[in-house]
Amino acid sequence: MTNSEIKHISSLKYKKARLEAGEFTVESEKLVAEAIASGFEVKLVCYTPGDVDSRIVSHPAAVAVDEKTMSRISQLSSPSPALAVLAMPESVAEEEVAGLAADPGALCLALDGVRDPGNLGTIIRIADWFGIDAVLASPDTVELYNPKTIQSTMGSIFRKKVIYCDLVDAARQFSAAGAAVYGTFLDGDSIYSGKLDRHALVIMGSESFGIRDYLSASVTKKLFIPPYPAGGSGCESLNVSAATAIVCSEFRRIY
Repeated sequence: MTNSEIKHISSLKYKKARLEAGEFTVESEKLVAEAIASGFEVKLVCYTPGDVDSRIVSHPAAVAVDEKTMSRISQLSSPSPALAVLAMPESVAEEEVAGLAADPGALCLALDGVRDPGNLGTIIRIADWFGIDAVLASPDTVELYNPKTIQSTMGSIFRKKVIYCDLVDAARQFSAAGAAVYGTFLDGDSIYSGKLDRHALVIMGSESFGIRDYLSASVTKKLFIPPYPAGGSGCESLNVSAATAIVCSEFRRIY
């Protein structure tokens, strides 16, 4: 590999460089193998010789590099034996959201200003586990292709649709289609009581501010995850990814 190629790959650790190039990287044998098996465009695969997955070594864009080069292009503290450069897929948010809102069987999540990349990645993984149709995200939610987000998805980034969009408009479209728009609040009704609708958009708030005022008016049903025993917890709230797992589990217990 040339120094120019090494510098380019290394630069993809920065958001500005990723957006300008329309590219991002994934690392680890598992993620690179899943990237190859996905519908994403794989532009380059780098690996260090050794006992590496055959799908990686045999890829047409694969190139062997030494450990020193891998350490230069890696974004991990301990470089893995495989790294891939992928093209960011194009997204037509308005059409995609409209299609989900019109689908009477769609169950989607919406993230309002979630800023921690680990939380976003974990939520995408949770959505993958529970078969959530898509994850919508406000424009100020942390970037999908942040390296920490990608690592936290454990490969779910290749299977689950994430759409950055105007959440107020998305909630309006879901409501217009007859879907429920849920939100998690400390003053909501227990998620374990009452009926949950199958066709729904479930809004999860940020780690610091919850669901913000500009969006809370779009919520038609407020949900609350009660502590146990009632009133017995000294904890103020749940981590957003933990709360998302509980919410998704309850929907899937019913549907």
